[in-house]
Amino acid sequence: MKIIFRQPLLGTAVIILLMAGCAAVGPNYSKPVMPVPAGWHTKLQDGLNSGQPRRLAHWWTVFHDPLLSRLIKQAAARNLNLKKARIRLLEARARRTMSRSAIFPALNTSGSITKNRANNRETNLYNAGFDAGWELDIFGGVRRSIEAATADLQADQEDLRDILVSLLAEVCQNYIDVRTYQVRLTVAAENIKTQQKSLQLVRSRYESGLVTNLDIQQAAYSLENSRAQVPSLRTGLNEAMNRLALLLGLPPGTLNKELRPKEPIPLPPPRVAVGIPANLIRRRPDIRRAERRLAAQAARVGVAAAALYPTLKLNGSIGFEALSLNHLFDTINRSSSFGPAISWPIFDAGRIRANIKAQSALRDQYFIQYESTVLTALNEVENALTAYTDEQIRAQHLKLSAAAAEKSLKLAAIRYTSGLTNFSAVLNAQESLLAVQDQAAQSAGALSVDLVRIYKALGGGWTSLTATRGTVARHKESTQ
Repeated sequence: MKIIFRQPLLGTAVIILLMAGCAAVGPNYSKPVMPVPAGWHTKLQDGLNSGQPRRLAHWWTVFHDPLLSRLIKQAAARNLNLKKARIRLLEARARRTMSRSAIFPALNTSGSITKNRANNRETNLYNAGFDAGWELDIFGGVRRSIEAATADLQADQEDLRDILVSLLAEVCQNYIDVRTYQVRLTVAAENIKTQQKSLQLVRSRYESGLVTNLDIQQAAYSLENSRAQVPSLRTGLNEAMNRLALLLGLPPGTLNKELRPKEPIPLPPPRVAVGIPANLIRRRPDIRRAERRLAAQAARVGVAAAALYPTLKLNGSIGFEALSLNHLFDTINRSSSFGPAISWPIFDAGRIRANIKAQSALRDQYFIQYESTVLTALNEVENALTAYTDEQIRAQHLKLSAAAAEKSLKLAAIRYTSGLTNFSAVLNAQESLLAVQDQAAQSAGALSVDLVRIYKALGGGWTSLTATRGTVARHKESTQ
């Protein structure tokens, strides 16, 4: 028995076997190992501990505020920046599909009819054909481009998560700002009432001839000065409400009715677990995004390197040509061709090698960016921990100061009504009480905001909401 190989088929078989045995050129990527400290530099105290944070996925629930939780969910569903990130993710998924299509054969079909007229005679010429082409990825240029597109898709997924982390923190911070302004307005209103009573008292004593007009003017000055602070506080309150509406993708003023009822400032829990630095690298979306950008650029070095090597393409075509449409597909009217084609750059003035160097330099830049992102993340956590600890100390001192200022005002009022001191002592006590109570309200808000900053720096929240579950599921399917 004699086996006869047709030359084109034998060549094709050899090429396919060669392709199967070739590895993709360029560097094989491995995740960088970034050394991080075993623990936080900031001393963990006043409720902070290095335990595993169990509520990090729903960190805002530690404030036990149902309205805040509802606003968080609405923001995750309606925020415009988040919607834009989701659409950008769809774009990245489409680009990955485009990259994958290059690894498969392409098939095209064509047809035409031509009318010819010669010697007062008209004829029709019918043409039909099928063309196929397959560029074999022997040196892995296409495979590397698929790796790059896949890593870009994963980076865009992390970008969506990073936007969500920032969004949750901004919603919570602005909500705390709303409650802080409301408390400050309450403090101002209460002090205005006290100063109004003081002005009435001074006037009655003036009518009795016990004090001079100077006391009346001082009391009026203090009262009007306190009233002058109210408009700026109201402006701050409305701006915070409008920022919240913007984060939820709503027109300004939409949330005012819902937020108008006064509520206390959300307070932090007594204990807060912050984990260890090593967990930060695995959790923070911006670090994960930087690592995926690095992986994508490493694959592009391989794409550039593949251009140094020859490209092999299998071409085939079948054509039909006839004067009659009924006989167009008859065997006698058929023509065909098949065979491999090779192309190899001989001289390009160093363009390809220069591109490899350029892509390698970009890869090194992405590596530096990855290192910078890790260090920035560690820095953000350390600063947030320090701010939270110091604000707790400040809040305790302000609480004691407010209690002392309140007692001082009572004593000054008693001494004034007894004629033992002038009105200046009462005026100074009132101004001191208003200032320290306002600072205490701001400190309470700042303490809660510092806790939000800790949760944001830890990369919490992006695993919790259904806003990203559909996107994550589609992403997993596309990378399998």
